[in-house]
Amino acid sequence: MESFEGIIEFVAVAESHGFSAAARKLGCSTSHISRQVARLEERLGCVLLARSTRQVNLTENGTAYYHQCKELVIGLQQANEQVNQQQLQLSGTLRVSAAGGFAEHFVAPALMTFAQQHPQLTVEIDFNSRMVNFVEDEVDFAVRYGELADSSLIARKLISRPMMAAASPEYLKQYGTPTHPNQLKSHSCIISNNDHWLFNMDGNPKSVRVRGRWRCNNANVVAKACEQGLGIAYMPKSTFDEGIKHHKLAAILEPFWGKGASSWIVYKNRHFQPLRARLAIDFLISHFSTWNDT
Repeated sequence: MESFEGIIEFVAVAESHGFSAAARKLGCSTSHISRQVARLEERLGCVLLARSTRQVNLTENGTAYYHQCKELVIGLQQANEQVNQQQLQLSGTLRVSAAGGFAEHFVAPALMTFAQQHPQLTVEIDFNSRMVNFVEDEVDFAVRYGELADSSLIARKLISRPMMAAASPEYLKQYGTPTHPNQLKSHSCIISNNDHWLFNMDGNPKSVRVRGRWRCNNANVVAKACEQGLGIAYMPKSTFDEGIKHHKLAAILEPFWGKGASSWIVYKNRHFQPLRARLAIDFLISHFSTWNDT
């Protein structure tokens, strides 16, 4: 087992960018960390860390070795959790990347419920839509909407999200209510992700290019702009729930609404996930299994 000594310390140094920070993370002395990493480098016959007075960086060999060892350490942590029967008392930090109004209004509250069930668990949610590096960003899983480009990732479908077109009653009174998607060309439309809207026409999905003076990649802001009468919006139905409920918005073009896309839970490899991440994913899948957005 000597060949495994120093790996946990090395991973901690790589992620903390320093020996002192790694020592604090592992609850041991800096000299212990330094000694273990030095022995590891000696056994491997190569330098893993480039040391300077300010920080510690991975060498080329160190970077390749880190990516392999990271999954090994996660696997060890997973095994320890199972042995210690922490299923009933999850601990540590669950890190989630999420994007969109659905994540804000529905996924986040669901994770709050999960956190309440596990009082020793810390939950961190980062709302952004950028590409996630699951290893470097230390993200357990991401919640994303639409088509998934990276086939190397594992994706589990959370919900299907049919579309809805809507506008404020004031806008419709002033500019008229369109009765066919082709009429949107003469209307001001609020554009979120793209200006090609996919409608169901004659049983087939057909694209209509729209124009407008308000663009935003935040669904909540688009919904608010729609309520303020800035134009017609076309997004997943759940985005408009509050506006429809309080009569700030009216649904239009219902016979032509498209199926929309789906929201997904995305992660790198379930086999190497910590137990808290696996149980959180299972909880969300179960939580939204009865979701109805029709």
